[in-house]
Amino acid sequence: MLEHKKIRELNDFFLTLDKRAERGIYFYRICGYHEQVREFLAKYYEAARQSGVVIEGRIPNPDEKNLAYYEEIMGKEFMLHMGFIESSLKKWLPRMNAAQRGELAAAIYDCLLELKRAGKNDNILKNAYIKFMCWLYYKFERLTNRLGENQLPKILYEGEVSNYELLLLSVIAKTGCDIVLVQCRGDDNYRKLDPQSRQSDLFETPGLGAFPPGFGIRQLREQLQRQENRRRLYGTLPPLEPCTNAWIEGKGLRDVLTPTASRGSDGRFFYNCLIRISGVEDKLTYINELYQFYLELKNTKRNTVIIDGAIAKPGPEEIAWIERGSYADKEQMLFFLSKNIQFSGNQNMQSLANKAFLDVMLKEADQPGISQNKLMNKAVYLLCWLKRYQRDLFGSIKLPETACLIVFGGCRDENEALFYRMMAALPVDVLFLVPNLAHGCQFTDDKLYEIHYADSLALSHFPQDGAEIHMGTAAYHAERELDEVMYRDSGLYRNMQYEKANSVTLQTMYEEISILWNQEVKYRPNFTTAEELVTLPVIFAKVSGVKERQMPRYWSEIKALITEDTLVVKEVPFISSAAPNPMRALATEFYKNGKLQRQKIKAHPQYPYGVLREEMQEHIFNKLQLLIDQRIIKGTMENGMEYTIVAAVFHLPKEVVRLIQKFDFTKKNPKLIYINTTENAISLEDAILCAFLNLVGFDILLFVPTGYQIVERYFNKEVMEEHQIGDYVYDLRVPDFSQVGSVRAEKESFWNRIFKR
Repeated sequence: MLEHKKIRELNDFFLTLDKRAERGIYFYRICGYHEQVREFLAKYYEAARQSGVVIEGRIPNPDEKNLAYYEEIMGKEFMLHMGFIESSLKKWLPRMNAAQRGELAAAIYDCLLELKRAGKNDNILKNAYIKFMCWLYYKFERLTNRLGENQLPKILYEGEVSNYELLLLSVIAKTGCDIVLVQCRGDDNYRKLDPQSRQSDLFETPGLGAFPPGFGIRQLREQLQRQENRRRLYGTLPPLEPCTNAWIEGKGLRDVLTPTASRGSDGRFFYNCLIRISGVEDKLTYINELYQFYLELKNTKRNTVIIDGAIAKPGPEEIAWIERGSYADKEQMLFFLSKNIQFSGNQNMQSLANKAFLDVMLKEADQPGISQNKLMNKAVYLLCWLKRYQRDLFGSIKLPETACLIVFGGCRDENEALFYRMMAALPVDVLFLVPNLAHGCQFTDDKLYEIHYADSLALSHFPQDGAEIHMGTAAYHAERELDEVMYRDSGLYRNMQYEKANSVTLQTMYEEISILWNQEVKYRPNFTTAEELVTLPVIFAKVSGVKERQMPRYWSEIKALITEDTLVVKEVPFISSAAPNPMRALATEFYKNGKLQRQKIKAHPQYPYGVLREEMQEHIFNKLQLLIDQRIIKGTMENGMEYTIVAAVFHLPKEVVRLIQKFDFTKKNPKLIYINTTENAISLEDAILCAFLNLVGFDILLFVPTGYQIVERYFNKEVMEEHQIGDYVYDLRVPDFSQVGSVRAEKESFWNRIFKR
């Protein structure tokens, strides 16, 4: 009989008997988990399934049919004697050879003898013997004829083992069988049966934790089946594998320029690199270094693709090229989607691309919470991008040559990261260049080699044309660095520093308006700058009535609010609904499917704002989209009102456009004062103008001495405050504000003279 021995590592279980440090069997119980345990159990499960026994839960006790058959074959006789047990085994398990039968009989005899010494009577011994015989026949017969062979059979038992099960497992182990008990609930119940761990050893190693919820043989079996199913997805595997970064010297651009022949000579691999260089080593020479690097790439005639910033999203035509259907599960979906990968006349590239796509997407499929539909969208993006760059990267490639993909500015989102991960598994050098440290890169990968420099350089695109290269002097870069120190999180702002802004309407008392009105927005409450975005606190209010019916003071207070950046509207309406507007005919073309068609609008010959700063054009687009999305104007997305809004915003008065063009988000914001002293209602276009300019960042005051609702009827919700400052006054005429000051002075002088007497 064989004794159980200690292992040095879990993989010792897979050694043949003659290769083990000590000749013997291994009988271990595993009560803790880490990834190596999972990998071992998956491998051990396969071994037990092929040449042993897998037990999930306890072994069922022999039923009446089992016992009846045993009695029919073996009779009712029992003797605690080696000869009896050995002859019974010969009849009951005829496939065992004499040596195996003798070892097993001796082990059973020793076990029963020990029970007898422990005080068990003959009836108990007989019942134990019959139970052992039935279990050996019905559960373990497939391994009994392999006991003690050089390649030992395996038993994998998951659950809380019972006393008699443990006794029989010990008998089988001594005869020549490895056994692993998986005890997900811990070792306490086992210790009650075998306090001294005489029958088995406890596996102990640093880092063991609790088993994950639901872990067990069933889960292992399902995972292995799934892995097997996935292996079938790949079809013919490629003849080459990537050797990524193992050969590089850490020299960045020079590594990318290393010829194929100098990278490695093992015919099993193609040698590529995956590198990210963040920051710049020398601001004065960086641009020239990139340009010279690009020229060297061109001279070597390597296939090269440069992506500046984000990858353009797949267009409708690209997506239409991808054949799709309905699928039963994620694996089936990815299998059929991979059929869209076509490399005519290059079977090696076909199989490489197919494997890279499936590797990346199957890993993504295992992410928690990802639906089949979301996974399909990601897969379609990858296939579209592969098709887009396929010819430029792989059109004339001869393996093991590698193409070069330069990503300038870093990876922007998770879809791009998946694409670059797929590229890194193909014969492509993937090089991320992030000279501006303020721009992050979302790409992560265990194989990524990173080079970091402390200096940062703002550079909009990769220099591919010598005529486009602009290199700064030392003084220029010093000034830029001073800029960073002075204008980042300091409360100081350079001109036009920020390109994006959101406005928030302040709730104020009426008396506060005159205090806040002429302040720079950076001094107002709730002004913030975060992540290149300015939050603009603005005023949007209606002032109803006249305080104490004092008209001179009323007009003087309005005049005091008029600054050089204030548009004053005195005639109602400011924009007539009947006025010609050429944008009305274009509105349905400019706005489709709930989105402004920005590129189409900018390319249109009648687009009126092409002369504005690029960032201000984007600001106008963003606020127009927001005005529609928030449905501030009644009828939006119901009766075509959104097209009226588009037409109105793209036909703003010249003085409004000029105020928008000069708007600096950290300085004083432009103003609109709208005065309506009559019973005339303002136009829909005027209401759209007010709502839009509020979102743009204007301060807006509507002075309505009559108290009438002049704009509210056009709004779906309250977007402005109303201040009731006095009695309603009618039929007023708006004065010439250039004359208002002298009137006020005369009145103040008159009343002062009275009160001083």
